[in-house]
Amino acid sequence: MKLLVRNLSRTTTEQELRILFSAHGKVTECNLVLDQETGKSKGFGFVEMPNEKEAKLALSSLHETRVAKNRIRVKVAQ
Repeated sequence: MKLLVRNLSRTTTEQELRILFSAHGKVTECNLVLDQETGKSKGFGFVEMPNEKEAKLALSSLHETRVAKNRIRVKVAQ
């Protein structure tokens, strides 16, 4: 299941995002969306979790939680 994570701090790294979601299950892919010109984070990314049950648990546990002073939003990617 692919999850969209929004409202991330611009300083949050892919590794930090992977660790955050790994607490709820296996993460197969983790990508921050970067600005092509600056190479800096645009404040959102995608996390892929193969187990749907674990992904739903991560979604419900992490949605609206604070990460690096930002309240992140997690939903199923379209």
